[in-house]
Order: sequence, then structure tokens, then C-alpha cells
Amino acid sequence: MTEFQENQKEIIKEISIKEIMEMIPHRYPFLLIDKIQNVIPGVSGIGIKNVTMNEPFFQGHFPNNPVMPGVLQIEAMAQTAGVIVLTELPKEDRGQCGVLFMTIDAVKFRKPVTPGDCLKFHVQKERAVRNVYKFSGKGYVDDQIVSEAVFSAMIMPR
Repeated sequence: MTEFQENQKEIIKEISIKEIMEMIPHRYPFLLIDKIQNVIPGVSGIGIKNVTMNEPFFQGHFPNNPVMPGVLQIEAMAQTAGVIVLTELPKEDRGQCGVLFMTIDAVKFRKPVTPGDCLKFHVQKERAVRNVYKFSGKGYVDDQIVSEAVFSAMIMPR
């Protein structure tokens, strides 16, 4: 598909938490995105995570100075990527596929993420070969990059 064709896809303004749960098997406490905005199916989107003090990981991750673990930020990017890829499939097939991590590269954590932050994960497909996809993602809080990574995942039947 050419870049022009990808830009001609219809943009999905928002994918709700209910729709996300119909596509990926993650559930509390491992469902780490609240909604996804501005999705170009199979290409890009923005995952939203509202970080609250009620998150279970804050009980053990620096209780007196709560910081969201970086690995969970990368997992949230990957969940965003999985939903973006699954939006290319017909609705009836979306819940039948799983997305599995394959590689994680070029990870950087730039600033701590704390309760009260709204994380926005900008995720972009870089390329796809058969059922293997490579993505780049950046996490933002207040328009400042807090984390970034390049990662790949495989889409396969559940």
C-alpha cells in the first residue's frame, strides 16, 4: 500500500474502552489504555492512559514517590499498536486474533510518569511483512516526551 493510499483511509476518531476490550484479551489490571483516538486503521493512532493513584503498581513501585514503571508504558504502547492493527480486520474477526510481542528496541525513558498525568501514546506502523509488524511509539505527558520505543509484534489466531 502506498503512503497516499494509507492517507486516504477513513480516520476513526475514537475507540472506546468497550471496543478495545472486544479486540484484545487484556483485562484489569493489565489493560493499560483507556481509549484510542485518531486511528488510521492499520497505520497509526493515539492511545490514552489516565494515570491515577489507584493503579495497583503504585503500591509497590516507590510507594512514597509513585512512578509508573517504564515497562508498563511500553506495554501500553504495544496494546495501542495491537488495536491499531486489528482495526484493519473486519469487525467479526477482530476478537479472534492475538498480538504477541517479538522485539523491543531503542527504548528511552525521559521523564517520570506520576499519578494525575495523562499519557498519550503516539504509535505508528513502520512496516509489515506477512503477519509481523514493526512500530515506533512515543509517550507524551503535556506535550513532552516521557518514553519511546521501536518494537515488533506478530498477529496470530487465538
